Amino acid sequence: MILFAGVDAGGTTTRAAVHAADGTRLGHGTAGPGNPAAHGHAAAGAAIEQALRRALDGLDPSLVAASVAGVAGGDDDFAELLRGVWAACGIAAPPRTVGDVDVAYAAGTPAPSGTLLLAGTGAAAARFRDRAVVAVADGLGWLLGDEGGGFWIGRAGVRAAVRALDRGLPAGPLVELVTAHFGLPTPAASSAGPAGSGASSAGVAGSDGTVSGVAGAGVAGSGGTVSGVIGEPRGRADRIVRLAQADRMLVAAASPLVAEAAAAGDGCAAEIVGEAARRLAETAGRVHGEGPIVLAGGVLTADGPVRAAVMELLAGQEVVTARDGAAGASWLAALDHLGDAATHARFTGGTRQPP
Repeated sequence: MILFAGVDAGGTTTRAAVHAADGTRLGHGTAGPGNPAAHGHAAAGAAIEQALRRALDGLDPSLVAASVAGVAGGDDDFAELLRGVWAACGIAAPPRTVGDVDVAYAAGTPAPSGTLLLAGTGAAAARFRDRAVVAVADGLGWLLGDEGGGFWIGRAGVRAAVRALDRGLPAGPLVELVTAHFGLPTPAASSAGPAGSGASSAGVAGSDGTVSGVAGAGVAGSGGTVSGVIGEPRGRADRIVRLAQADRMLVAAASPLVAEAAAAGDGCAAEIVGEAARRLAETAGRVHGEGPIVLAGGVLTADGPVRAAVMELLAGQEVVTARDGAAGASWLAALDHLGDAATHARFTGGTRQPP
């Protein structure tokens, strides 16, 4: 008996899977984020090891004949770290390390040529020819690119919420959801009055974002606390800004709130959803040629307004949805070892990859 292992190490969740040669899944494990560029080599390696050990639970790791690790943000040093992880887990041969786009594409189709449109925490499109990436669009990271991805959506939603609070606008669903997400009391729509006018009520912003002299809003301290009347909209805005600057993943985690607010009739959230879909479809169009378009990542595999809008924009194209990325990685490992005898449908079949 021989086994094949696959890992999909993403910016939010790491998944691992172990399959038999006929494609039967024998083990599956999940852990935290495994992107070394975003979370550091040590933390990402620990998450991958945890997911892999969970997938191997009850199985003989010495039977693993080949494995593939799909890693976003990996490099040669991280590949060497993974060699140690595999050895610690009892797998003799180190994994073939590929990008997260490779395993995401393999999770959606066996076609050697086609396009991947990935929107998870980040966003990118990749054109494949003979299972090799020949063109890439976006994937430029959370700070400068990844347009339409989870971080982009979350940032747009949080930005819209703090701007509404800053201006004292009535609080709609998006503002209330974002405020609650950051652990603050939600403002009542009826209590949000017009913002004050004049320099004395606006305050003075320092170079570090601290606001002093804000009448009614309080003063943001070095620990991110706001003294004074925290219930005022501007005080909430200051607190959200502090928390977002301290942990950008809180911003990314706000992405589902935008979809929820749009479903609740929030016009600003609906505009963000529409713009995200347009940017994602445009990214795919920059590289797409022949073959299917595979939708991957939580933003596009989970039913929701962004996925629905993207599907509408891609009408007329052959569009398929990626399943579990770890299963796609395991299939690639089997393909390396078994060739076309590795049945894609058996390896990747089952329920859609959870968001």
